[in-house]
Amino acid sequence: MSALEFDHVSFSYAGATSPVLLDVSLEVPEGAFALLVGDTGSGKSTLLRLAKPEIAPAGKLGGSVRVFGTDPRELGAQASARAVGYVFQSPDAQIVCDTVWHELALGLENLGAPEPEMRRRVAETCNFLGIEPWFRARTAELSGGQRQVLALASALAMRPRLLLLDEPTSMLDPLAEKSFLSLLFRANRELGVTVVVATHTPWSMAGYATCALAIEGGSVRAVPLAEVATEAPLCVPGRDRSRVVARRPPSARSSRPNDQKHPVFLRKVVEKARPMTESPVADTEKDAMLADDVWYRYDRDARWVLRELDLAVGEGEVRALVGSNGCGKSTLLATLAGVARPARGRVRNGLAASQALLPQAPKALLSCETVADELMAWSRVGGYGRAEVADALARLGLEDAADRHPYDLSGGQQQLLALEKLLLVRPRLLLLDEPTKGLDCAERERVARRLAEVRDDGATVLLATHDMGFVRAVADRVSLMFDGGITCTEPTDEYFANSWLW
Repeated sequence: MSALEFDHVSFSYAGATSPVLLDVSLEVPEGAFALLVGDTGSGKSTLLRLAKPEIAPAGKLGGSVRVFGTDPRELGAQASARAVGYVFQSPDAQIVCDTVWHELALGLENLGAPEPEMRRRVAETCNFLGIEPWFRARTAELSGGQRQVLALASALAMRPRLLLLDEPTSMLDPLAEKSFLSLLFRANRELGVTVVVATHTPWSMAGYATCALAIEGGSVRAVPLAEVATEAPLCVPGRDRSRVVARRPPSARSSRPNDQKHPVFLRKVVEKARPMTESPVADTEKDAMLADDVWYRYDRDARWVLRELDLAVGEGEVRALVGSNGCGKSTLLATLAGVARPARGRVRNGLAASQALLPQAPKALLSCETVADELMAWSRVGGYGRAEVADALARLGLEDAADRHPYDLSGGQQQLLALEKLLLVRPRLLLLDEPTKGLDCAERERVARRLAEVRDDGATVLLATHDMGFVRAVADRVSLMFDGGITCTEPTDEYFANSWLW
């Protein structure tokens, strides 16, 4: 029996000029572990959501979608929950309760499950996934890997026969990714759950998969697993690794249109930003940013997220922060930006008057009704106009989506849109949190090239990422975070040569 079947399915979003899916036919056998691959914006998320009526997109649907032989639109709430589980790209889009145990019970409560049955399902799910040690933890205190496991557990607690996952490992470090995939593989093999995963990193999952499907031009074709099992290295022509730290004299930067006339204030990007700059302009012969013995925790009685942290980033440098989920990378970016105040130590950011922060969730930057309006939003402060926006839309491949709402874009397209919105104002300092999340290889390479361009134009870039291929392609130096501090900082080639893991 087929777990999921599409028969000549076409789909267009409301107001769109062309369909996202065009005459799609596919069949996923019951018990399969299927990979769904395709370019950013190719329609992977749309395809998955059409099989889950509660989150199905609004638009014009042609053809038929069937889940275990039934149109999902004919399923009631309880039948849908038992048939299909869904795990979003970001666990923050799924987790709504303040504690782990309540999050696990929420779906069962909504379905009116009897309390004894609810307790049994929660207990068995926790035992299966190894959640019991942090069963009573607050969800806000979980690491990224734990939050993704919780999202998986919440779906499995409903005991679905089919599990759909949209880029579930995009926010996980490589080791957490392996752990998560092993749990997903166990759910598939031991519990008999059919799994369909939309992913841009099929090589990490090929060993678990039974089949692979590729979306191209709105249609779907089966591809051999061997075709998606190898990761291609990113290629960024013109990268010169010999210049470890590139410092430019003031005269080389004074012609930049944003220097003092059009500063990029962080409050344009993140609410309640509080710059902590000791001097308004950094000495170009010294470092652009310094953190000296910085300690930070979110509550008085909470654990220290940052401890005894020292960091120096040179002006004109591309620096990568790497480390496991929960090691403090995002917290460090917020502290350097002035969004968070350290409990001890000091921070000096000489580029705070012209800085921009890309958060992990790109929707935090998207507030307009159309894609075009989103890119025009900061045109006055950034000193650019509609010609530059048209060029940006062309770079993003979103010319036909200029009038669409940003939330109608795929997760990867939203990521690119948010980044381009920042780059249009040409900040002298870019703080980027997981900039390649949800992007295919071609788009990751395009982002790497864009960062090389802004670096050559005199900007400083500090990025936190789990994408080690991207680090190899774009970073001048790498800083490894562990136990709240910086364990080591080395030139990129040296870092990978010395690493046992990479």
